[in-house]
Amino acid sequence: MTTLSMADGPLVLLGFVLLMLGGEFVVQGAVTIAGKLRVPPLLVGFTIVAVGTSLPELAVVLEAVNEGTHEIAVGGVLGSNVANVMLVLGTASMLGAASDPGQGIRRDATAVAAATVILLAVVLIGEIPWQFGVLMLLGLAAYYSYSYRVSKAEGTDVEDSDTWLPDHILLAVPVTAFGGYLIWTGAEMLVEGATGLAGSYGISESVIGLSVVALGTSLPELAVTLVAGLRGQGGVAVGNVLGSNVINIMGILGVAATYSGGLIIAPEFASRDIWVVVLTSGFIVAMLLDERHIGKRVGAAMVGGYLAYMAMLYL
Repeated sequence: MTTLSMADGPLVLLGFVLLMLGGEFVVQGAVTIAGKLRVPPLLVGFTIVAVGTSLPELAVVLEAVNEGTHEIAVGGVLGSNVANVMLVLGTASMLGAASDPGQGIRRDATAVAAATVILLAVVLIGEIPWQFGVLMLLGLAAYYSYSYRVSKAEGTDVEDSDTWLPDHILLAVPVTAFGGYLIWTGAEMLVEGATGLAGSYGISESVIGLSVVALGTSLPELAVTLVAGLRGQGGVAVGNVLGSNVINIMGILGVAATYSGGLIIAPEFASRDIWVVVLTSGFIVAMLLDERHIGKRVGAAMVGGYLAYMAMLYL
């Protein structure tokens, strides 16, 4: 048991590192490619950057499905959404980066509310049939199409993203591909290590998914938030969190259900964790729809609440 634990811990940490590096390479490479192909910056923000920071969740979920550990797959998505709201957005608020969400935030907050209601329904049912998974993906595509058209009509746009990558497409393409390879390799290591930790310490796979895996896959969002806070870019952090939560529910669970021929959801998620997701997401959605200020004190309370939730899972 001790030998297994010593091997699994470093495997999880290495998986985290590869996920972070891979996500960074994919986003930077894709932004450079989009710039060379003259793809509108708004479309880049809606698709490439948002999906890029959610690739670790997708990789981990698909790897967990391949290993037959649906608890880690579903727990990773539920826990990631809680981490995005409480830890990532809470951190942004403490840094003062969530004070000015910007245009379109009510639309995105409404999308999060709708996606969370869908998530609540499938968790209570206990299964996502593959047919419904396809519908979830179509719904996500429709949301992106609608948001893009409305934003273009409003005349809003997204600033060009800073990138450390030289402005050369022949370099950007292999960098993007290498980033994808790092993400999938990191996902394999993270799932293998997390599964081993669960077995060696007698921790359920659902708890590992809700905590270790969820925190690991939320690191790209946290990194984007910290950068936004340090640069004083209000609205970047809020939009990143809302977009990631919609992608996690509609996109990642939709892909997992379609890919696996139907995703089974453990009953224990319906008794506790889905309500934490509903409570945390509902709190933020209500504040944004009411145009309330998410200040530093609220942010500190959110981070404290997340730490308390982690303690509850293990105690």
